[in-house]
Amino acid sequence: MSDTHAHDHAHAEVHPPAPHVVPVKVLAAVLAGLLFFTFLTVAATWVDLGKANIIVALGIAVIKGALVVLFFMHLRWESPFYGLVLCVALGMVALFIGMTLMDSTSYQAVIRAAQQALPK
Repeated sequence: MSDTHAHDHAHAEVHPPAPHVVPVKVLAAVLAGLLFFTFLTVAATWVDLGKANIIVALGIAVIKGALVVLFFMHLRWESPFYGLVLCVALGMVALFIGMTLMDSTSYQAVIRAAQQALPK
């Protein structure tokens, strides 16, 4: 009976790791960066870059997402394995989006012909 009590007491001594505290200056700098890139996103709509518009918009979105993941979700201070998992996941998303964009131009002639055949 005393062994059980000693065993329970031993588990009570274990403390969870302390949470990682990010300095307010770092969080304020990340907030300023996110606000800047949000303004840049809006400003990018004022300029016609042709086919580069989508690349610029996705690039800005990736930067903003990276800031959120690195600092607000504390990935910067985690094991490098989690960074590798994130990079692989983002790479797969980029691959799928790239394949979709490459395929989307294949059907433009068919779509235009169908639109012109519609009665007006």
